[in-house]
Amino acid sequence: MRKTALALILVVSLLLIITLKIKIDGISRFKVPGSSLIYIPSGQYLKRVTFGYDSLMADLIYLWAIQYFSNQAVWDRFENLEHVFSIIAELDPHYLDPYEIGSLIAVHEARDLDLAYTILDLGLEKNPEQWIFPMQAGHFAQMYGKDFESARKYYKKALDIEGSPPIARRLYAHASFEQADYASAWKNWLEVYETAADERIKKIAANHLYQTKAAMDILILQQVISEFKVKHGRLPGALGELVTAGLLPTVPRDLDDKDYVYDSDTGEVKTRVNPWKR
Repeated sequence: MRKTALALILVVSLLLIITLKIKIDGISRFKVPGSSLIYIPSGQYLKRVTFGYDSLMADLIYLWAIQYFSNQAVWDRFENLEHVFSIIAELDPHYLDPYEIGSLIAVHEARDLDLAYTILDLGLEKNPEQWIFPMQAGHFAQMYGKDFESARKYYKKALDIEGSPPIARRLYAHASFEQADYASAWKNWLEVYETAADERIKKIAANHLYQTKAAMDILILQQVISEFKVKHGRLPGALGELVTAGLLPTVPRDLDDKDYVYDSDTGEVKTRVNPWKR
């Protein structure tokens, strides 16, 4: 009798759940924002109820998250992106994939660079030996934000982590050049040039060194040309006049020991060749 009653209760409960599910599915998600995400417990709470199976729970939430954040029917789904991936980090802080995938979702789906940085920063905080997180953040800053200042900071973090790949220095040097920190760019490209075993990388570094020296030289020349114009009321007829006027000890030459091209009508100075066609 007891077994029959229990079975009847289970059947009735199942029918009620199915009925409720059908009714919920019939509700438009455009009318109920985030309707498929009613409650998200904290990672600390979940750790207490997983009975030691933290990694398994992290796996399950991660798999669910990929499906959830791919569901375009839930238009406000990204509001919970940071919280969901922080839960995974609390459950299994050394589970690396979610940090990368979470940041990719933030950039390409949510169009939120700051959120991507937050997720990658969390990954680095939990795993300070993983250079991939600041490298990824630097890539996002450079490619999508055109923010070379942030890119440079992240590349430097990656560069300082043991085991980071050689490309980290090249990316850091490039970002330094874009920030007009020519001294740092020169130093790092010189190190790349001197340590590269691959002749192709060596050639690339040499071209960047040419470009960096030219940028430094032309910056100085333009400043001195401006001083000459203020003092004499005209542009110099040739760069040699800057030396004659006592404004320069010598006229700098490019890395190939060739003269820079000077236009006396405009005061413009440029390289004789394209750095990438030397």
